[in-house]
Amino acid sequence: MVFSLMDSTHRFGKYRVEREVLDELRLEEVTQRKILSDTDTSLTERFKDSLRCTVPKLKRSVMSSLPVLNWLPKYSVWDYGMPDLISGISVGIMHLPQGMAYALLASLPPVFGLYSSLYPTLIYFFFGTSRHISIGTFTVLSIMVGSVTERLAPDVDFLKMNGTNVTAEVDITARDSYRVQVAAATTVLGGLIQVLLGLVKFGFVGTYLSEPLVRAYTTAAAGHAVVAQLKYIFGVSPTRFSGPLSLVYTLKDVCSLLPQAHPPTVVVSVVSMVFLIAAKELNSFFSSKLPVPIPVELITIVAGTLISNYACLNTNYTISVVGEIPSGLSPPSVPDVSIVGEVMGDAFALAIVGYAISISLGKTFALKHGYKVDSNQELIALGLSNAVGGFFQCFSVCSSMSRSLIQETTGGKTQMAGLASALIVLVTILKLGPLFQELPKAVLAAIVFVNLKGMFKQHFDVITLWKHSKIDLVVWLVTWVSTLLLNLDLGLAASITFALLTVIFRTQMPTYSVLGNIPGTELYLDIETHREAREIPGVTIFHSSATVYFANAELYLEALKQKSGLDIGKMIIYKRRQEAKQKRRERRAERRAKRQAKRERRAQRGAVQPPCAPVFSVEEEAGWGDTHMDENVTGNVDEGWTERENGTVFVIPTSPRAPDSPCRWEYLKGGAPDSTSLGWMSDLQDGDTTTLGSSSEDTLSRDLERVSLGSLGKWTWDIHSIVLDLSTANFIDTVAIKTIKNIFKDFSEIDVDIYISGCQASVVEELELGNFFSESITKRHLFASVHDAVLYCQDHRGATSFPTFEPSVDMHSCTKL
Repeated sequence: MVFSLMDSTHRFGKYRVEREVLDELRLEEVTQRKILSDTDTSLTERFKDSLRCTVPKLKRSVMSSLPVLNWLPKYSVWDYGMPDLISGISVGIMHLPQGMAYALLASLPPVFGLYSSLYPTLIYFFFGTSRHISIGTFTVLSIMVGSVTERLAPDVDFLKMNGTNVTAEVDITARDSYRVQVAAATTVLGGLIQVLLGLVKFGFVGTYLSEPLVRAYTTAAAGHAVVAQLKYIFGVSPTRFSGPLSLVYTLKDVCSLLPQAHPPTVVVSVVSMVFLIAAKELNSFFSSKLPVPIPVELITIVAGTLISNYACLNTNYTISVVGEIPSGLSPPSVPDVSIVGEVMGDAFALAIVGYAISISLGKTFALKHGYKVDSNQELIALGLSNAVGGFFQCFSVCSSMSRSLIQETTGGKTQMAGLASALIVLVTILKLGPLFQELPKAVLAAIVFVNLKGMFKQHFDVITLWKHSKIDLVVWLVTWVSTLLLNLDLGLAASITFALLTVIFRTQMPTYSVLGNIPGTELYLDIETHREAREIPGVTIFHSSATVYFANAELYLEALKQKSGLDIGKMIIYKRRQEAKQKRRERRAERRAKRQAKRERRAQRGAVQPPCAPVFSVEEEAGWGDTHMDENVTGNVDEGWTERENGTVFVIPTSPRAPDSPCRWEYLKGGAPDSTSLGWMSDLQDGDTTTLGSSSEDTLSRDLERVSLGSLGKWTWDIHSIVLDLSTANFIDTVAIKTIKNIFKDFSEIDVDIYISGCQASVVEELELGNFFSESITKRHLFASVHDAVLYCQDHRGATSFPTFEPSVDMHSCTKL
């Protein structure tokens, strides 16, 4: 069918557009959309197809699993060789101080930080898809690993008697050995979790960590890192606490030990931090003039080692140093599987946080340089880096922002830069490791302190989020507080839970609106926020800003009642009550007619006067049809009716014309009726013999309570159609299907048609699977757009006449019983 906009209603605009109105059935015919049940193969067939092995399929699988096979054969040494080499050397130099410093955060010997900068980088070279991120040690993950190692291997478990003295000292060798086993087991388990998630295509899991959540989490983790390094900065030995509020207890203990701080260690720490801050500021100031950044951390480590070696800081001033660093590579070993159950939760947290940080950096550089990063393959690559590295005594790694920026700004083009950085670390482990044995731990702690400056700047996010999004601000604050107070593992779980709850609450309480047409267009916008939007006469277009599902289905129905002005529940209850009373009145009228007939036969009158039938319509009782009424009264009836707005709505049954014919219902809306009409309705409802027009104040209040349907908002009696705009719905569950079916059923009882518009194909399929369609609800009730539904309503019900006020019985021809 073809409708003209001008023919449908004058409020659509001033131009004519003719096109076919598309309901769901017609849309399937026009587009020849495939039906799910006809085209989808069975699950068994699809499973068999996935198991079939062909040469092209095998090649695609191998190429996607080993991305290095895609780019390495095309690698141009002339174009990329020198930039990758320079970038790799720069990143490798950064690996050395950061690896040793972050090993202290993990409560491990510094050499294991160098191992963690070597093996995972080599594994990522083969399996990674990002060309610019630098895999290795990272502050947040090092702190998380340190919380596990110190919880499962505290100092008190490794005390030994010092000769004949009654005092005990910590067996550092045994403690560090067991902590390495704990860190390796946690790393392997976390890597296996990442590989498993990648194989099941769960790479999108990182999207549940929003940017405000990640930034708040890393900011709070920086606080944990600072507290963890205070013992090296001040040269004190605080008690190790674990569990919730451990940060507060540790900080309190450190503050109580400040009077016992070691002055030489404090001096080394302060001098190192001042030098690092000044050098970094100069490095940033002259960054545009320098081909490569100055390796400030490496210079600090070399200078600190030389000064400590020649001044004998450890011997003369008892300043704690790194100690023995074994040269060469350690053989692989299987981690202690007996502790897997104790570190399961920590491993999962490490897997999620590490992946979220890596994929965010990878996608940032990929967008900047115009290539694609496979999220699932990145999850597998990072998992293999951790799992394989764990067998070589590495702890959990991910990409580092500082090293990745250096790799990108110094001209790195491919993963070959990561390979060059790994070679620098390898040379250091094999030949240069023993040279750093006299390096003070305070210098490494100072490097950690200074490198956390960028994370502490993230506190300014509070000001930005306050201006842009209060909900994101709440997520940021809850994440920050929970991570500080509940530690990194419980804090992450609480943060993700709260962030998901904010999404649920926002979908559970969306914005509901009534749409109107913008004249001259096919656009339908909220009439409350757009002045140009005009309501369609007799049609209410109801829109929800979120999908309808079990959490908001009841709210959806309540909002529809409020926005449409139809309190459908009360109206149906009142209608059914009136139907029952109507039947009782008919039976009483029949009995009265029989008694009257008997009296008439006994009197044997010649002319029998028919009894007056009860009056059942408002217009008759009010005297609108009386031909003997005052001319002034009858002249003002129509005018008075049209002036009534938002008054009481009455659902009044009129008398059937035949004994077996159904009742006819009129839905009227107007101002407060007079006491006469209310008294008449009281007579009809109670079924007594009260004379028409003989109501009192008590009767008036009682009738108002019984007849009024409550505050029904803007609804007018001329509404005939409601269009449910489901264009925002991307799915629909069984609860929502049942709710919409009830809407169709309930509104049909008051002669209001319901239509649905804007359903996506997936939603239509779910409606079919949920047995939504029936003989009364067909696909003819579904339309491709709101405009199609409105055009159909205007053509189908636009000419429907509104209730009239023609009297059915002359009141003055009736006699009182």
